[in-house]
Amino acid sequence: MAGRKIGLGELTSLDYEGIARALTNFIRGVVREAGARGVVVGVSGGVDSATTLALAARALGPERVLALLLPDSEVTPRGDVEDARELVESLGVRYKVIDIRPVVRSFLEATGEKPDRRSLGNLRARARMAILYLYANMQGLLVAGTGDRSEILIGYFTKYGDGAVDFLPIGSLYKTQVRRLALHLGVPESIALKPSSPRLWPGHLAEEELGMKYEEIDLALYALFDLGLGVEEAAEATGLPREKLEKVLDMHRASEHKRRLPPAPDPGDTVWRFRRR
Repeated sequence: MAGRKIGLGELTSLDYEGIARALTNFIRGVVREAGARGVVVGVSGGVDSATTLALAARALGPERVLALLLPDSEVTPRGDVEDARELVESLGVRYKVIDIRPVVRSFLEATGEKPDRRSLGNLRARARMAILYLYANMQGLLVAGTGDRSEILIGYFTKYGDGAVDFLPIGSLYKTQVRRLALHLGVPESIALKPSSPRLWPGHLAEEELGMKYEEIDLALYALFDLGLGVEEAAEATGLPREKLEKVLDMHRASEHKRRLPPAPDPGDTVWRFRRR
């Protein structure tokens, strides 16, 4: 591995039609095994949800896919809603637009709290999750999550918000790979290349919050996790500063709790250990 140079092209030069076939087969298999009628997808107007929706419509047929557009009229740009609406209409899937602002406001009124920006943003994500599962339960659907591998590995999602789903169709793809798959599937460039944002507060942009571009994050993740390089080796191979590689590792470690089930005591150390004889 010494002396080898790794560029973004190594991640993104893929057979995207082959990937699309594999992921549509995956979606069909998960839905069939669950005995579900189809899937519900929260569609934001961004690349991840657009790609997930396009794959679901291709896998199951548009009649078995429900898209929920869940803007908060206080923070969601009108352009995102218009992009999402145009996409769902072009794919022919069923859809509803529900403004979550009244839902969020009811939480704040009931608690009498004025949360900080991050706490309020996470509340928005959890409100969306509750609505997605309401429709999933009512219609016998699975919630198809829209998280990609980049977000999963660095923990860039809300615990029990957009991280609470039944399965993750694009969870094996880095963000830079998702963008190229989106273009292959016919997602408009205005969506496929749009700067990523969870839209949890006004002007919220993912790369600004993370302090790194996804091209850098993906290259770091590929070197560290797929190739198993140490920080020094990865810095030499990718040309990324050591500080950015360490930052990616820190984000991964700090978010480990998001990728695990909640811890519980071992019955052997608690219940059965104290069995009366």
